[in-house]
Amino acid sequence: MRSPRPDADAVAARLRAAGCVFADDEARLLLAEHEAGRPLHDMVARRVAGEPLEQVLGWAELDGVRVRLRPGVFVPRRRSAALVHAALEVVDREARAVVVDLCCGSGALGLAVSRSVPHLELHAADVDPTACACARDNLDGVGEVHQGDLLDALPADLAGRVDLLLVNAPYVPTADLVTLPREARDHESATALDGGADGVVLHRRVAADAGAWVRRGGRVLVETSRRQAPLTVAGFAPADWHVDVLTDDDLGATVVRATRR
Repeated sequence: MRSPRPDADAVAARLRAAGCVFADDEARLLLAEHEAGRPLHDMVARRVAGEPLEQVLGWAELDGVRVRLRPGVFVPRRRSAALVHAALEVVDREARAVVVDLCCGSGALGLAVSRSVPHLELHAADVDPTACACARDNLDGVGEVHQGDLLDALPADLAGRVDLLLVNAPYVPTADLVTLPREARDHESATALDGGADGVVLHRRVAADAGAWVRRGGRVLVETSRRQAPLTVAGFAPADWHVDVLTDDDLGATVVRATRR
């Protein structure tokens, strides 16, 4: 005899008591996973303990694309859809564009772009081995994943061939990490959050080295904040790059776009 379906209101009440603002929606998602065969008690206990909902579910969504997650891996933020939109505006959908998803985490950006671009040579890179394993889950048969420090992770034969470099490097200043939600601080890798003293240390490193990898006329798209955008822009040498700033108020997103001269 099949056991009765758990009470959604009771699950939501437990989540709400733990501080989950969208408890009803979260309860619905957890119950759907339970219907698919996963133990509800364990999932609710993990969420109540503060683990991000997406890590508990084992997936997140970015721009309508479901991305598998592993515990400890950076959870894609809704605002990063602005990077996907900016990428789709510039990538040549008819040619076999070479796209790199740098600081890829789960590989969400590369996966989302690949869903709209049928012919794509996709590479993703991250310094975190757990993130790389997660990206391989998502990009199996779609692209290659490389582990290493920023652009040093890429294979040498990509030098001068990259059409589009997507960068979602961390940009939270080190001193501000304590202000992040507990679920981020406790359950996401510090390497995915810490942007250095002013938050754009990694942006400067990428900007300094990107010219060796991006072809002339190719582009770099960097997620940043409105406040930090001038610092991100300043990392690109004006003689080598034309730089502008894109904003999306609906997503609360800011993207620096650099085009190699």
